[in-house]
Amino acid sequence: MESFRTVIKGWLGKVLLILFLTPLALVGIEGYFNRGNKADVAKTVNGQEISKKDLETLTQSYKEQYLAAVKGDESLLNLPVIQAKALDILVSRNLLIQQAEKLGISLSDAQIEQMLAQQPSLQENGQFSQKLYENYLRSIGMTSQGLIASLRQDHALKMLTSTFADYSLVSKVDLMQIANLQTEQRTLHLASIKLDAYKTGLTASNQEATDYYNKHQNEFKQQASVDVDYVVLSPSMMAKPAPATEAELQQAYAKFVETQKKDAKRTVKHILITTDARDDAAAQKLAKEVYAKIQGGLSFAQAASQFSEDPSSKAKGGLVEAYAPGVFSDAFDKTVLSLKNGQVSQPVKTQYGYHIIEAETQANQIPSFEAEKARLTAEVEKNKVATVYSDAVNSLNETIVGNDSLEAVVQEVKGAKVESLNGVTLATQNPYLSDPSVKIKLFNDDVKNGDRNASSNIQLANGDTVWVKVRDYHAAGVKPLAQAMNEAKAKVIDAKARKAAQAKIATMLTEFKTQPADQVVAKNKVAFESAGVFTRSQGLKREIERAAFSLATPKPGMWSVTTANLPNELVVVAVSNVNYSC
Repeated sequence: MESFRTVIKGWLGKVLLILFLTPLALVGIEGYFNRGNKADVAKTVNGQEISKKDLETLTQSYKEQYLAAVKGDESLLNLPVIQAKALDILVSRNLLIQQAEKLGISLSDAQIEQMLAQQPSLQENGQFSQKLYENYLRSIGMTSQGLIASLRQDHALKMLTSTFADYSLVSKVDLMQIANLQTEQRTLHLASIKLDAYKTGLTASNQEATDYYNKHQNEFKQQASVDVDYVVLSPSMMAKPAPATEAELQQAYAKFVETQKKDAKRTVKHILITTDARDDAAAQKLAKEVYAKIQGGLSFAQAASQFSEDPSSKAKGGLVEAYAPGVFSDAFDKTVLSLKNGQVSQPVKTQYGYHIIEAETQANQIPSFEAEKARLTAEVEKNKVATVYSDAVNSLNETIVGNDSLEAVVQEVKGAKVESLNGVTLATQNPYLSDPSVKIKLFNDDVKNGDRNASSNIQLANGDTVWVKVRDYHAAGVKPLAQAMNEAKAKVIDAKARKAAQAKIATMLTEFKTQPADQVVAKNKVAFESAGVFTRSQGLKREIERAAFSLATPKPGMWSVTTANLPNELVVVAVSNVNYSC
């Protein structure tokens, strides 16, 4: 019960439970028809085992989700954190299952056997097949009772995480017990004991630190990190280029006019003569004959109606609706651009056959040079800055890569500076090194295998350019003792101080078990503050919440008391009242 209380949070726990348990709890019976043997044990929860295979499967599921978010770049993932999250969820699942057993929420053997009998995979000619069932049990290496036990657990968990009121197999008593767990309110009193006062005069020898390190290596794990030098180049660091000349502006305006004409909206009509029922020569001959008829006075619409073999346009006078360049071919598009309004083209060959084209360009008033001059000036000068910047990046890149040194940027660009950072991880918030393109360079396989060369230029999302040079790579895992020695000594001293603080309040903690709370508080020098009334997930620090909701309900006038460890602090957690809103 107490372990379960540290897992479920919030009113009825429904939303949170569904979020983190759905991949496991709601798999339904189909999930069991894809399971194999359980492998070695990854963790034991109150005597129940979590297999390594289950942990690997869930870890892989989360890994695939995160890989999709980072476009498949595995170097950006923190795999130990993902595995820890998966293990936490499996532990939570086991605690919930254990609580379901305590509450008596369970399906009978008969109910589960009925479910199995209705599983299509185990039926032959619409009837349950004992042979198919036995074959399945052999394939997964389980006994019938083992499978039934597994199904009972998952369906108990499903009852806890589903909409309870709609689940006919859960009694009103069960619902009330679960609701009480979720909605209980606890009145808390907290006392803080700072450990600094207990650390005065304490020391830790090298041997004590070594012993602590050997016993608690999980506390000295580190993420993969790099020590790196980097230099940033921004367009603003470049010398301002010469102003736009009149010739440059005239050239830009001519290009603008050309674009306006090219992008003008056009009504395009065509008559298509295909080579589907004739050879190329015959198609070309017929197309020329149709063209001659149009030149002789036959209207384009009439010619389209009589001769075009494009079913979508012939009844519309040959109109190509929603015409866009690239629909037919470059030759077709060039012809459209070359035609004057109302002019009809000679037959044009494409992959579809021969086209006779008529185009009409809608009137599009092009602004004068003077009207566009200010905009063109800004555009030309912006392009000149970009060209200068691009040329500088290319030149510097050759020097940096060639000399394996970042100093070229400092020497040639005023304001540039080589920066150094140690212990950079994938979670870095550095404005330059946090860019995904930079992370790929810092944590790729070449770096892991010893590459310490200066990188080529990396374009950042904000338009800047950065070069990086990894000095050292630190693999994920346990820190070496030499590197962790000072940290281990600090932990030894902290443990000694915490033990001394615990010893000083040990008598008080014992008194709370047998004496009224006000008497115990009055004769001890530990100052308690009334923290207020809390339900789960109401903003308490995790360690305090776990401690508070693990305590038994106190008798009237008494407090249930325990301690919680926080950094450099021992917190005495007391519960004076437990109230249920259901």
